[in-house]
Amino acid sequence: MVIAIVVILTLSSVGLFGLLLNGAKHHDVAIIDRSFGWGMGIGAVTDFLDTLGIGSFVTSTAIFQASHYLKDERQLPGTLNTMHAIPTAFEALFFVTTVKVDPWTLIGLVLAATIGALLGSEVMTKLNQRRIQLIMGVALVITAGLMAAKLLGWINLLGAANQATALRGWSLAIGIAGNFILGLLMSAGVGLYAPCMVMVYFLGLTPIAAFPIMMLSCALLMPTSAVNFIRHDRVDYRGLFGIILGGILGVIVAATVVKSLSLTALSWLIVIVSLWTASSLWRAAVRSGKKQLMK
Repeated sequence: MVIAIVVILTLSSVGLFGLLLNGAKHHDVAIIDRSFGWGMGIGAVTDFLDTLGIGSFVTSTAIFQASHYLKDERQLPGTLNTMHAIPTAFEALFFVTTVKVDPWTLIGLVLAATIGALLGSEVMTKLNQRRIQLIMGVALVITAGLMAAKLLGWINLLGAANQATALRGWSLAIGIAGNFILGLLMSAGVGLYAPCMVMVYFLGLTPIAAFPIMMLSCALLMPTSAVNFIRHDRVDYRGLFGIILGGILGVIVAATVVKSLSLTALSWLIVIVSLWTASSLWRAAVRSGKKQLMK
């Protein structure tokens, strides 16, 4: 099965890269532009932290919001899913090839998340900027809450005594339904890692089994949802290829070089930053709503 997963991840990444090249050409954006170096920095930092379990959506959104990187925030969910898809495929390769989990459990949950993201991305492409700002604001608050729960040790307590590496019967059905919903939310900017970890812990899986499920779910649902975002022109291509390259390098460094690194203080900082970013997006949405009422 590992060989099949490697082939699928490779084909999906190559296919997505081809679509991005075509999209950049259509928008007359060079592969290496003036934003390439800045993009490499963003990708390296966010995907480095993602590989260590912090997540990439919160940090990327915070950087975009602080630097006004995106000209149109309707492109935020699409850009997030697109920019991290290929680096996340590299993450999945590291974990799927080293951590054993029941094939039926892995396939069922991953496919559910992928289908959920496909449907969710179709909905997201039809929303205006104000609604996306509101959704992203709520997403960041939820993510910050789950990160805080993890830092306080509450999430790890759920799986402390778990030994199972497979789900069967009702627990498998619940896991598939849950990951489908998480795939829907992923397309709206809600990171999948923490809520997926909570879910599989509740269902009785050993903590280590959560990693290949989380990583592979994201690695396959991101390219799938990216197709819709690209088709509906909800991706910002400026510096995108720099972000992808920097992200791949960040993943490799985190997975192969960094063996032990205390990230507690940084994680709490990111919780605070995510709440600040959520507040900023919410205020922007309120201002946008007032302008619409005045017209």
